Amino acid sequence: MKRALIAVAALTLMSPAAWAQSTTVTTTTGVANAQVMIAPEQRTKIRTYVTSQKIQPIAVKEKVVVGATLPADVTLVAVPSDWGPEVSQYRYVYTDNHVVLVEPSSRKIVQIID
Repeated sequence: MKRALIAVAALTLMSPAAWAQSTTVTTTTGVANAQVMIAPEQRTKIRTYVTSQKIQPIAVKEKVVVGATLPADVTLVAVPSDWGPEVSQYRYVYTDNHVVLVEPSSRKIVQIID
């Protein structure tokens, strides 16, 4: 019990900057155990691209969550090379103010970028 209280206190006292530095996301998919690691700077680059290019969002009827499969009628867009080699094999869609990375052969969602 005492350890739990100390852990909670330590987490509470961490500065917002410390929290922000720990936002690298790793997602493991069933596709050859691929991992998508997107650093905060890369996430910002992706969001900036989508907003600066004025990419029009699409409507997706299904719930958009990591692991879900997008239907065949949703058009997947090639990832620009400047997004980095970590995501170059994926495609993306822009929906509901989120960039959604998709594994193209299975159409499974591997990452959602807010």
